[in-house]
Amino acid sequence: MLTADALRARVREVLPEFVRLRRDLHAHPELAYQEKRTSQTVAAELKKMGVAYVHGLAGGTGVLGYIPPTRPGAERTGSIALRADMDALPILEKTGAAYASRTPGVMHACGHDGHTANLLAVAKVLSSLDDRPNGVTLVFQPAEEGGAGGKRMCEDGALDGSRLGTAVREIYGLHGWPQYELGMVGSRPGPLLAATDNFVMRIRGTQAHAAYPQLSADPIVGSAQVVTALQTICSRNVAPQDSIVVTVATINGGAARNIIPAEITLTGTMRTLKPETRHLGKRRFYEIAQGVAAGMGCRADIDWEEGYPVTYNDERLTGKFFRIAEQSVGKERVAHVPAPSLGGEDFAYYGHHVPACFFILGVKPHGVEHYPSLHQPEYDFNDDALETGVEVMCRLALSAE
Repeated sequence: MLTADALRARVREVLPEFVRLRRDLHAHPELAYQEKRTSQTVAAELKKMGVAYVHGLAGGTGVLGYIPPTRPGAERTGSIALRADMDALPILEKTGAAYASRTPGVMHACGHDGHTANLLAVAKVLSSLDDRPNGVTLVFQPAEEGGAGGKRMCEDGALDGSRLGTAVREIYGLHGWPQYELGMVGSRPGPLLAATDNFVMRIRGTQAHAAYPQLSADPIVGSAQVVTALQTICSRNVAPQDSIVVTVATINGGAARNIIPAEITLTGTMRTLKPETRHLGKRRFYEIAQGVAAGMGCRADIDWEEGYPVTYNDERLTGKFFRIAEQSVGKERVAHVPAPSLGGEDFAYYGHHVPACFFILGVKPHGVEHYPSLHQPEYDFNDDALETGVEVMCRLALSAE
């Protein structure tokens, strides 16, 4: 087995190549299910390494790679999977970087360019080793940003061995985290990220002249009452120790200042950490919205989109992650995340098939108090974080546990 120092030296040796690749990906961002260039780049890099792969998964842009073990009989135990997401966001970039997005209105504001480059660097290191105790499945998925690409990768056989390699026995993924400094990683057993349900709600009333409100059923006033009442789900229906967020994020309607409109459209999201709270929240949402709207002489029509499930970390795998991370970066650089985030991740779907562990990777430079956050137009994945991400993932893949 490669020594820790030798592995770190191998990682550092390949990093310049993948910093360049990361910046190339950053300059050419692609939205969910449109990641054609990114997918082709991933496939070309794997081919150059001599790593077996299949492409065209999850609607056309998903790529699956496989690095076999070198030890006799090791394939019988199944492989360890490592996952990266590839899609960008519809945001106009404001980083000012020399390699900034060349596609106006699209940018890698969530760092998936870094995740993809990180996993390709892991593949480069692992494929060059003479001793590999485990088969390694490399999952490059599209459409994390709302498209449930992870779900489609699972449906297309990314984990069961039917497309390539052997069945996966456990899977790991990472995400660059601006709240944590470079060189740090962190996680927690159990729920790490929330279930993400979304809604479109139309409050329908009766249109009238603004000077004659008595002739209307005002959907604007009805919407205001509904928005306020929905917050009682958090404050009066769920225990303070539990977590739920109900956010109305957009309100649209009306055409002129002297017309009470017939309809208002609201959109938003609900975030929860427990299945029972998720069920309760949806039920109360319908009851409150429809009841309050009716009390205002209006009607609430709701389109509910069931989003990503809770990203739940397997306890055994998370313990393994902590042990290996502490060996890699030192105990003082490993964070036990104290509470789940109400953000969401479609890495959650992999955990419905095999034990899974998702961890965070610090990207904030040392000594910097404020660093752009995810989904902000100033955010840029920090290339200096690749060394830690690649080493920890390599160690997870090489673990004999």
